[in-house]
Amino acid sequence: MKGFSQSFKPITEQDVRSCTVSPHPRLMMTDQRLEELKKQSETDTVLQRYALQMLQSADIILKKPPVQRRVPPGGTMLSTSRECLNRLITLSTAWRWTNDSKYAEAAKENMLNICGFMDWHPIHFLDCAEMITAVSIGYDWLYSWLDDKSRDSIRYAIVHNGLHPGLASYSGAPLGWWRDVTHNWNQVCNSALIIGALAIAENESLAPYISGSRYIGYGYAVIPQAVNFLPLAINEYAPDGEWAEGPGYWNYATNYTVYGMACLQTALGTDFGLSDIPGFSLTAYFPIYCTGPSGLFLNYADSGEKSRRGSNPVLFWLGNRFNNQQFIDSEHEMLKTVRASALNMVWYQPGSSQQKNFDLDKYFQGKNALAIFRSAWDDPDALYVGIKAGYNSVNHAHLDLGNFELDALGVRWVRDLGSENYSLPGFWDYRDGGQRFTYYRNSSFSHSVPLINEKQQLYAGTASMIKTSMNVTEPYAILDITEAYKRDAQKVWRGLKMVDNRKAVLIHDEYILPEKGTITWAIVTDAAIKLKGNTAELTLEGKQMIATICEPAKAVFSIESAEQSPPEHKNEGVKKLLVKLDGVYGSQSVAVLLSPVGKQGTIKKYQSKPLSTW
Repeated sequence: MKGFSQSFKPITEQDVRSCTVSPHPRLMMTDQRLEELKKQSETDTVLQRYALQMLQSADIILKKPPVQRRVPPGGTMLSTSRECLNRLITLSTAWRWTNDSKYAEAAKENMLNICGFMDWHPIHFLDCAEMITAVSIGYDWLYSWLDDKSRDSIRYAIVHNGLHPGLASYSGAPLGWWRDVTHNWNQVCNSALIIGALAIAENESLAPYISGSRYIGYGYAVIPQAVNFLPLAINEYAPDGEWAEGPGYWNYATNYTVYGMACLQTALGTDFGLSDIPGFSLTAYFPIYCTGPSGLFLNYADSGEKSRRGSNPVLFWLGNRFNNQQFIDSEHEMLKTVRASALNMVWYQPGSSQQKNFDLDKYFQGKNALAIFRSAWDDPDALYVGIKAGYNSVNHAHLDLGNFELDALGVRWVRDLGSENYSLPGFWDYRDGGQRFTYYRNSSFSHSVPLINEKQQLYAGTASMIKTSMNVTEPYAILDITEAYKRDAQKVWRGLKMVDNRKAVLIHDEYILPEKGTITWAIVTDAAIKLKGNTAELTLEGKQMIATICEPAKAVFSIESAEQSPPEHKNEGVKKLLVKLDGVYGSQSVAVLLSPVGKQGTIKKYQSKPLSTW
């Protein structure tokens, strides 16, 4: 199959048959692992705290009625499936930790209710995949407690509602378009089918699947195909862990990638080399570096508005798998402010007292290359800025090449508005002129990117990092984004640099226009703005930042509202700070200095130099 990493060898049915299937519980947390955790909790006060928080969550679930099947007209079932996954993992973990049957009873009630649904909405297979995962883990973890009748009902639902439509997808059914894509649908759907097949692995004779003229168990039919399609998406983490769909979808895609790998390892003793694919061992650095001091993500693609990092238990799994204590300690640091989940228990690894020792700057070289800079890790007021290159045509992309976001003094000054409503007409119409990009939040107009002649970037546009300098006094990145503007410009380069010992950020853009036109420089901000010619005073949450135009000499700032009308998000109070050059052609430059007003003072003057001299 094309698209495989050289490190991955496609597997066969015989490869799966050669593995010994572990007894229940076999998915993610075996009884041996459970006993190790219980023993460790006798002296590990952090693990004790996480266990208490997990049980508190389980007790809240006990008070809720069984989850109901809800699918809005033309919508998805994801709110239901995600509630199911949370409930069944939490309740099953609580039962295994305490042996208190009230948790098992509640999990059984929820499972049987879910298994009575008319279907798991396979027309939108993400819904079905999440349901497979939820019910399969609940079935496996409660297997010894469940009665035979309940086991039969649950196993039948896993096959009939999950594995059967999944295998139809592998056989060419139209709704199986997801099997060989390179984005999150691949990982979620293929991993879920692996988990479902592993859950019923010892009952193949009760759930036969006909392949050609012979009977073959669902496990042997599903697992080779799912495992062989997964690398097409896992390859996207290369070379250093960046995820093109942004940090929000990194969580979703990576969670399910790890679910599949972890279940293969505990059930069969191998993940068949999936976790060895280049880039995956480094990917936990991605959410770490994409989180600014404000707690907000470097928010590109269809991440939610003001999306922020929360607990992600897969960092424990990744830290253990790749012997990286930084991943583990980063998750522990996050759990100082948020409640631990059941999977934080399942994959728990002890923290260390070592310093973070992260580099201040990071260059991710993936499909959507990123350059990220900060003045410190241990200062909540630190200066932080990240800028993206890449492709406008990746899944969930906006037309935003060269977009950047900036934190200082604990707040986000330059921001991304986040995702728009997925149910808007034509939202998934990806093409130049497609309806997706008529919605403000998806367009170039809502981002901190240049505009030429008031036109959007091209959907086919690309941008590359042509030069970077990391972990020096004045780190920088230079991007060539010409391809996104080639209708109107012969050159568009953007440079971003931290200056004056990382106290301020300079954005320096260079253009060559073959004909007279308009150049618009912009940032998107929640701040109140006061203008004074070539300077602007931004105020947000009682803090201040000064923007100064360094080039051209006579340019001035202006303000434009980013507010929109329903059915789009209103973006209430959001503004754009602009520099507009009309009737210009040939070589042009716009350079703006963004300087927080902090304890170390502010910089109002800076002599910017041509990007070729950086």
